[in-house]
Amino acid sequence: MTQPTPVFVRTAPTPARAAPLAERRPLWRLLFGDMVSAAMTLIGLLGLAWMLPHLLSWAVINGVWTGGGDECRQAGACWAFLAQKYPQILFGIYPPAEHWRPIAVCTLILGLGLWSLAPRNWTKLTLGLWVGGMLCSLVLMGGGVLGLKSVPTSAWGGLPVTLLLTVWSLGLGFPLAVLLALGRRASLPVPRYLSIGIIELIRGLPLLSLLFIASILLPIMLPDGVTIDKLARALAAMVLVSAAYIAEVLRGGLQAIPKGQTEAAEALGLNWAQTTRLIVLPQAIAKVIPPLTSTVIVMVKNTSLVLVVGLFDLLSAGRAALADPDWPAPFAETYLLIALIYFILCFSISRYARWLEMRMSKGNRR
Repeated sequence: MTQPTPVFVRTAPTPARAAPLAERRPLWRLLFGDMVSAAMTLIGLLGLAWMLPHLLSWAVINGVWTGGGDECRQAGACWAFLAQKYPQILFGIYPPAEHWRPIAVCTLILGLGLWSLAPRNWTKLTLGLWVGGMLCSLVLMGGGVLGLKSVPTSAWGGLPVTLLLTVWSLGLGFPLAVLLALGRRASLPVPRYLSIGIIELIRGLPLLSLLFIASILLPIMLPDGVTIDKLARALAAMVLVSAAYIAEVLRGGLQAIPKGQTEAAEALGLNWAQTTRLIVLPQAIAKVIPPLTSTVIVMVKNTSLVLVVGLFDLLSAGRAALADPDWPAPFAETYLLIALIYFILCFSISRYARWLEMRMSKGNRR
């Protein structure tokens, strides 16, 4: 006679287990753990010991902190140039008497960015604040209303242009990227092939060529008397590029979603729009945070290419400041300042994305 298989019945909840401790390697093992690491560490220390005295002599000991161009010609770093030219580097040729307006725009954009970092603030209110804030930024920069002096876009420059182009290109490009990514995976041939054609065409062209098309060919194609502002033309090119690249990133995330997720949503009675908005897209975005971050950082740095359409971003404004004949053109100091600003922006984005990725992956870790 066959014995019945014993059945285990749980009568009490299993106590929660402590999270595994993260493995940490001592610093000395990272630097001198093997022969290759030890050799590279020693080479780095020797190089640093050789460069550090020269760098200190140039930047600190012989550096010029006050004065004019004559004091900088036979000295080290010309920090006095930055002290006098930083308004032009940060704001381009914007009228000096109106510098409070680009300062307000930069403060507004950075403030909205800090407000949006906390996940609890990802609400419709935040979206409305961003839309209203960006429209207010355009009003502040352009003027012509509410008693503000009108300033053409040809006079805009520096950090506000970099921030505005970045936010507008990503803000307008992301919804378009979602449509392109969903269209590329659609079962209907028309939206699928149309999305594939747009994505591959834009990704196959350098941004520089698109900016040339926007600045040279587009005005020729327009009827007589019809003109489009060059800032809008540059923004249109950057929106298309950001949408194409973000669409491919999102497509990778959509492919990683198991089919059972959509089948479960259908079983619950959700339609396609609800399934996509509430279940598929949030999971897809969470899976592609690293490549999405890389795309955002690339778009921040791509704003330096708008010089070809006559706009002066942060890098272009720094180059224009160096053209002053009264100064010995301190390229290193100017580009160090610009590089520091770009580094702060890009590094902050990458660290926040890292934190966000770890927060969203808590449920998947064992």
